[in-house]
Amino acid sequence: MFNIVLVHPEIPANTGNIIRLSANTGCTLHLIEPLGFLLESSKLKRAGLDYHEFANLQVHKSWLDFINTVQPQPEQMHALTTKSSHSISKANFKVGDFLIFGNETSGLPEEVRGQISLTNRWRLPMMPDSRSLNLSNSVAVVTYEAWRQNGFQNGV
Repeated sequence: MFNIVLVHPEIPANTGNIIRLSANTGCTLHLIEPLGFLLESSKLKRAGLDYHEFANLQVHKSWLDFINTVQPQPEQMHALTTKSSHSISKANFKVGDFLIFGNETSGLPEEVRGQISLTNRWRLPMMPDSRSLNLSNSVAVVTYEAWRQNGFQNGV
C-alpha cells in the first residue's frame, strides 16, 4: 500500500489516530525521531485503541536514517506542506508512494522539504487566512485520496 511518514511528530493522540488509520488502510507508518512523546505513552495507546498490533510501524533515528533504510525513489515521495501552492487535487499517487508530513507546530523541516521535488510538494485546500489542519486529519484526507486513486486496492 502506501507509506505514511511523520517527521518529528509531537502530539501522541495524533500519532495514535494515525496508527489506527495505518492499520485500517494497510499503510506502513514511519516515525522519524525525535518524537515529542514516548512510544509507551498512554495517550498514544488510547488514541490507537487496539490497532497497534495490526499496524506496520517503523521508527527511524533521523531523516537520514530513514532515507538510508528505505531508499525511496524521489518520484515516490510526496511532501504535504502549507508552503506549497500545488493543490493535492493535482497529485497522482501510486501504490508504494511515501506521503510525508511534518509535525504539528512547525511543519515539515526545510531540510526535508528541500529533498522533495517541487512537483511533488502538495497543499490541502483551506479557506483564506487559515494556517493549517490537524495532522491526523491531513494524513487521513491524503491517505484516502491516494487509496481512492488506486481503486481502494485490497479494501472492502
